[in-house]
Amino acid sequence: MVLQDDVIFITGATSGFGKACAIACAKMGAKVIITGRRKERLAELGEILGKSAHVLELDIRNKQQVFEQIKNLPAEFSKITVLINNAGLALGLGPADEASLDDWETMVDTNIKGVLYATNAILPGMVQRNSGHIINMGSIAGTYPYPGGNVYGATKAFLKQFSLNLRADLLGKNIRVTNIEPGMVKTEFSEVRFKGDAQKAETVYAGMTPLSAEDIAETVLWCLSRPRHVNINSIEIMPVEQAFSAFAVSRKS
Repeated sequence: MVLQDDVIFITGATSGFGKACAIACAKMGAKVIITGRRKERLAELGEILGKSAHVLELDIRNKQQVFEQIKNLPAEFSKITVLINNAGLALGLGPADEASLDDWETMVDTNIKGVLYATNAILPGMVQRNSGHIINMGSIAGTYPYPGGNVYGATKAFLKQFSLNLRADLLGKNIRVTNIEPGMVKTEFSEVRFKGDAQKAETVYAGMTPLSAEDIAETVLWCLSRPRHVNINSIEIMPVEQAFSAFAVSRKS
């Protein structure tokens, strides 16, 4: 099987992209370390994946916990070959002057610091073994601004540049780095953004066909399964029914 020699560490595996990636990678023969804060959901996914999975209850925002948990992995899961930095979220869609500072800090702690902690804990082992692949789950929001995107878009722009700089630092060390940049995907993303308002979240996808978590998992699998001398730097992926708008202009009457 394509990924039978891989041990894949996935953050935010309790739903959406992370869960879909865990299932897809396990089907392709990989061992997967599934992490997240929601214990019951992790247990359910662990049951589905069976012996191919190691369940790790983990808050990616907790630096000490991240390093301790990774250091104490069971031997058969300790040599991580792939890191999928998936855990992330958006909170709120209001203008910056009305935004909650707590929401901003939560996005920074999860989307930026969580990525840094997992990468810093796992990358040295990859370098030592002269092999590895880091996949960062970015967003088109890291390239294209939109009203209300403010700090969320900024965190994804950080991820895009961090991915490119990792590539520069890791030249000659046989480690691949990929930034996946999805557009509209129907997961729990909007429900989280609107703090549990499912009705409001549903309006985001009304009248169109968004991407699915499985679409993104298939994209991740494609990147992972390229020949070892091939690095996919970034992939921007959007539904057909999503495109670009003209620049906004504020006009005086």
